[in-house]
Formats: sequence, C-alpha cells, structure tokens
Amino acid sequence: MSSTQEHLTNQAPTVRSIRVLTVNTHKGFNWLNRRFILPELRDAVRTLSSDVVFLQEVLGTHERHGQLIDNWPDAPHYEFLADTMWPEFAYGRNAVYPDGHHGNALLSKFPILHYENLDVSISGTEERGLLHAILDVPGQADLHAICVHLGLRERHRRRQLRLLCRLLDRLPPDDPVIVAGDFNDWRQRAGQRMDRCGLHEAFVEAYGSPARSFPARWPLLCLDRIYVRNVTTHDPKTLYRRPWSHLSDHAPLAVEVRFR
Repeated sequence: MSSTQEHLTNQAPTVRSIRVLTVNTHKGFNWLNRRFILPELRDAVRTLSSDVVFLQEVLGTHERHGQLIDNWPDAPHYEFLADTMWPEFAYGRNAVYPDGHHGNALLSKFPILHYENLDVSISGTEERGLLHAILDVPGQADLHAICVHLGLRERHRRRQLRLLCRLLDRLPPDDPVIVAGDFNDWRQRAGQRMDRCGLHEAFVEAYGSPARSFPARWPLLCLDRIYVRNVTTHDPKTLYRRPWSHLSDHAPLAVEVRFR
C-alpha cells in the first residue's frame, strides 16, 4: 500500500460492520452451461453493495470462449465483476488447462495489504486452493479473508480442512477472520473441524444448520459456508430467488459481519 493510501486509511472513520457475499460463479455460465450470464451476474452482485465478495470458479482467461462468445469481456472475470465498485481484488489461480485457467478471487472495498494462494490439491485433476488475503479495514485489526473451494471427495476435503486449520493456527489469535466459499460439504462434516479451529458458521449460529445452496433453483444440499472468528454475524441470507436462481448452479450467501 502506498503512503497516500495508508494516510487515507488512517484518516477514515472506524468501520463497525461490513457486508459479505460468497458466490460460486460457475465460470460465468448458468446452470448446465447453457448461457453466458456474467454481465447479468455482475449487475446482480452490484445491487447488494457488499464490501467483500468471495468468488469461486472464476475465470482468469479462456481463449476459446473469448473467440466464440460475442459479449465475452476482455478483462479477467474477477476484474470484470469488480468494475468500479471494488477497487481492490486478488486472484488465486487453481486449475490450468490449454485454453486458460480459473480459481478463487476476492473483491474488496478496503485495501488488500497482502495475499497468497495456497495449493491444497490432493491428487488427480481436482485442482483446489485457499486464497488468503489480509484487508486493511479502518479502525480494526488486520482482517483475514480466506476464500475456499474444497474437493468433491470426502477424503480430499478432510485433508484440505486440515491444511486450512494449519493456516488458521498461524494467524494472530485475536485478529478477525472470515472463511467463506464452496466447501462441497454435502455430508456436513466440516463443522466439527472448524469448531476446533475456533470458527463459527453464520447460518448454524442463526438457524441451527448450514444454508441449503445447491442446486440454486431447488436448493437441497448445504455446500457453501461462511465461518468467522473474533467477529459476529447477523442476518445471514441465502439468495435463491430470481435473478440469483438463474445466475449460477450455487445460490450465493450473504451476511453482515460486525467487529467486536
């Protein structure tokens, strides 16, 4: 961060709460990949005025799609979604293939002091990562935002959760932490592991169980999560009605996070 940015951050009033959104973008296509809907998704995300947005399955580039789809953006999808609303963004490339690559991304209205992408791929073709960013929220300690996309196999997820907990153990114990994304935890096994790391899940705290987020049109499975530490969560919502039900295969999750 430049000295000018640091001065502006120090002069800004203390932020007491932020709005958080997590969404699996499905690489910019609707359910079953029938239609490219990234511009519609951007319009919908903008209406929420979220402060921090966690993205999974977001494309960095794809040459073949860029040649075939008329309204394919010139910029990486995370930059296209950030547009003018989120001046800061971070991208962690997970999966690389001949036509391009995709991964996790974070959009932020606050300065990103540092970020790193941790490879938690286990084996085979399921490339997965944890994108860890440190945000400078005025008046607060460093906010650690970790964007998660775990594997489809149970044994892979167990190992990936252990790697996530190792990362959490290295963070300053009193710093605020938000861990959000696609856990693929349809058997609801992640909660106990996260409890041992001192995290609490927003929907479990509010309603007693994780949010049903997949498939977006008829949510049955609890795949997505928002975990926190050293902050509180309020009014968590699953965005499953139109237009959200037609913008991805996952329903986005939103919540207000308040600092202590």
